[in-house]
Amino acid sequence: MNKGAFISGVYPNFLAEIGIGEEEAKQRVQAAFETIFFDPEENFCHHTDEDAWCMVDTGNIDARTEGMSYGMMMCVQMDRQDIFDKLWTFSDRYMRQREGVHAGYFAWSVGLDGKHNAEGPAPDGEEYFAMALFMAGARWGDGEGIFNYTEQAREILRHVVHQHEMIPGGEPMWDPENKYIRFVPEMKISDPSYHLPHFYDLFALKADEKDRKFWKQAAEASRKYIVKSADAKTGLSPEYADYDGKTVLLFKKPWVYYSDAYRVAENIALDHVWFGDHPEEDDVETRIQDFFAAQDLSDLRAYELDGTPQTEPAMHPTAILSVLGAASIASKSAHREKFLRIFAETPLRKGVRRYYDNCLWFFCLLMLTGNYRIYI
Repeated sequence: MNKGAFISGVYPNFLAEIGIGEEEAKQRVQAAFETIFFDPEENFCHHTDEDAWCMVDTGNIDARTEGMSYGMMMCVQMDRQDIFDKLWTFSDRYMRQREGVHAGYFAWSVGLDGKHNAEGPAPDGEEYFAMALFMAGARWGDGEGIFNYTEQAREILRHVVHQHEMIPGGEPMWDPENKYIRFVPEMKISDPSYHLPHFYDLFALKADEKDRKFWKQAAEASRKYIVKSADAKTGLSPEYADYDGKTVLLFKKPWVYYSDAYRVAENIALDHVWFGDHPEEDDVETRIQDFFAAQDLSDLRAYELDGTPQTEPAMHPTAILSVLGAASIASKSAHREKFLRIFAETPLRKGVRRYYDNCLWFFCLLMLTGNYRIYI
């Protein structure tokens, strides 16, 4: 039984199965990082201040906690503390809430000048901020102030668990009873793609001691929720779901398997790399690959959970192909190699919608080449 890299210290290069060796894999990772941060035409990193940079959602021209925390994770994986600190400075300076019911959280969307577009937080940002900060502290050591990475991560986790105890009128990001991450603190629904049990297992080692049991319980609960919210036949998950795992439609969008939901396959794959076999989770990957193997990959759509195509084209087709490649890490589908090859032949997306696609593409490349590592 595969127990994962946390126990073994082994991070396989899965692309070696299709002839991409270590040196080529390393070159692909470095070239992609350079494109995302520095390419004159295709980067999506904006220099707001000399010491504060932001990741740009190129489809909406804003900076989001999702992208900021993703960028920080990219940097800690690539050993780029210089860029990490600039992204974290922007996040602290322009996004961190210092008063009101959201004090201690981060505004989920701000302009490239730091002006708030919204005041509420999005929990996927906070969980990635915390994980990236813990890893930064382990990889580079802690500094002072906001660069005491470990203490900053612990402070974020105090708020996400105890906001209702710390701030009058505040709501936690994790439901105190079932330990599920909420879509937003004020709504008692979830988002399957927010569930990162592999992060929570590490939080259980690094958070305040009094909360470590909570994070172990959250990891167990999330692995079950991921399975519960995925369709029994297709493996597809909804963007938003109630606590029973049933689809919830928001924002007047009738689309079910859509943008957020793509991340579920990516998350299961990384859980497999870090913490090994979880047969019911891994079976979700098998079902997803089997479903998409029968689809026209040149005409990807939004889908009902039973696989019925909806009229809406996929906004992020590169993201779908990327997570299907990552799914090969845990899948037992006969189509594993096919999706590895498709991923290897899929370039970074160009143009207006490149931000989300290329974030997922890069994370999938990291894990498929053995370069998405635990620093704890």
